[in-house]
Amino acid sequence: MTKQASSSQTECRGHLESGVLSITVTGRLDAPSAAHLWPDVHALLETKDVRSMVVDGSGILYADGAGTALLVFMRQVALRREIALEFQGLEADVAAMLELYPAEKLADPIAAAPKRSSDLVEQIGHAAWGAFVGVKDHISFLGELVVGLFKMVFHPGGIRVKDFFSVVEASGPQALPIIGMLGFLVGLILAFQGAVLMAQFGAEIYIADFVGKSVTRELGPLITAIIVAGRTGSAFAAEIGTMKVNEEVDALKTMGLDPVRFLVIPRVAAATLMTPLLAVMTNLFGLAGGAVVMSGIGFPLITYVNRVMAAVTPADYLGGLFKAIVFGLLISSAGCLCGLRTGEGASAVGTSATRAVVSSIIMIVIADGIFAVLFYYLGI
Repeated sequence: MTKQASSSQTECRGHLESGVLSITVTGRLDAPSAAHLWPDVHALLETKDVRSMVVDGSGILYADGAGTALLVFMRQVALRREIALEFQGLEADVAAMLELYPAEKLADPIAAAPKRSSDLVEQIGHAAWGAFVGVKDHISFLGELVVGLFKMVFHPGGIRVKDFFSVVEASGPQALPIIGMLGFLVGLILAFQGAVLMAQFGAEIYIADFVGKSVTRELGPLITAIIVAGRTGSAFAAEIGTMKVNEEVDALKTMGLDPVRFLVIPRVAAATLMTPLLAVMTNLFGLAGGAVVMSGIGFPLITYVNRVMAAVTPADYLGGLFKAIVFGLLISSAGCLCGLRTGEGASAVGTSATRAVVSSIIMIVIADGIFAVLFYYLGI
């Protein structure tokens, strides 16, 4: 069997006999001719029932980088198919070009991707180790942030005030519409659900107690944190991730500037400051939603206000605000850390933003569970 491919100045012939595929290449192997021959050479190399290959290059007059790549491609295909390959008659300059790309240092670009292990225990172990490393790195990053925040308190001149107030505006006042709407609807829904239950016992007056404690202790800080995670945490990851992809973070390091102090500290300080203030607004709008329901079922507004003030203690209110401060620190640090760890490529920024939101919500839920246990044993 004989196959032949040619261009105006270059020719490649193949002949299979007794399991030996003999390939003869003649002419100039430059970029145009190599590009023209490549598909046909690929088809020639896929010939079946081949035990070994011999490439006669005595007729090659010239080979540039593209031509050498064609020869390297032949060798890689032979390695992939586990077929012996021998080059014969190569000119000294062509052989020297080929030696620049030793087979043992080149990964096979055609080889199939390694299959993932089907061992369930091994996969669980890899996932658990990845989660452990992620938590460890985040704790280390939090420690670095706390040190940086303390330095900022004692040396406020080290922070970029313009960036700080820009982040304050973006993460605080601009979030009020969505915070207000969700807080109001949550208070409204809680009051209606409580009314259904309390009506069975003729105790609708206690709707105010239910809404007041639920919103200030739990739902206000929690809803605020989730909104901040989806809105501000993802924005931090996208902004810093874009800077990482554009090598702006590397430029800061080259100029001797610490990216954590220059990029992270202003964002973390602003988000940590704004989250409890947003939680206050969520509480107010949630209580307003409960007041609408109470007024609708016949209770005067003053009655609702008095019941809420009697039911909600300073410990409830301050406990919720402390939760919001911790949530803000966790969310902002997760967003900045994911941004600094952004990889290469067009999809890397989106992946970092998604990872920031997911990790923030997971940490919020875990921290909220810890607070619930802690407040229970402290009697708060």
